[in-house]
Amino acid sequence: MSEDDDAPTESSLFEAPPLSEQERMVEAVLFASAEPVGVADLNARLPHGCDAARALEMLRRRYEGRGVRVVRVGEAWAIRTAPDLGFLMQRETVEMRKLSRAAVETLAIIAYHQPVTRAEIEEIRGVSVSRGTIDQLLELEWIRFGRRRMTPGRPVTYVVTQGFLDHFGLESARDLPGLKELRAAGLLDSRPPPGVSEDGEEAEDEGQSDMFEDES
Repeated sequence: MSEDDDAPTESSLFEAPPLSEQERMVEAVLFASAEPVGVADLNARLPHGCDAARALEMLRRRYEGRGVRVVRVGEAWAIRTAPDLGFLMQRETVEMRKLSRAAVETLAIIAYHQPVTRAEIEEIRGVSVSRGTIDQLLELEWIRFGRRRMTPGRPVTYVVTQGFLDHFGLESARDLPGLKELRAAGLLDSRPPPGVSEDGEEAEDEGQSDMFEDES
């Protein structure tokens, strides 16, 4: 046998590690990351030939029923405490100052009607929205600027962020609860925000359904 027979071939040098090892790598990245990590980012970090999506699915199943879970947040993934064990973290969490009613209403309208302009928010609320309210939500990184409307003046729209979804444990905006559930959790007071029904559905205002259609 020649000495070259023991040398690794070019194909073996680029062979992806076993799936179990890929799962460990994904677990390490998610555990160390404070923010959710996307599949594309995971594939970029893992060795050539790895399948982050498959490793994620294996890891997600492995953590089912455990104290922490692998959860999807928007288009990314993260390791989070199981929802039923959140009470154990109360001493370690920092209590955020309560949002003003104007900020809560504005955030709810953006979440349920996005993408929505400032003028549309004001039309639903029935009162003007101060710049400070929008700035506070932008500073919290719970909302961000969306596409501009193709209307005179090209007004900007607002949409909720991945940080908003992560904070409230949602996979997407489609998972938003009804307002009854929000009030039961203490996130809203007993009076529903204008323009939204008890179940979080848009109020039946003439012409309103066309206003919030997504842009193609």
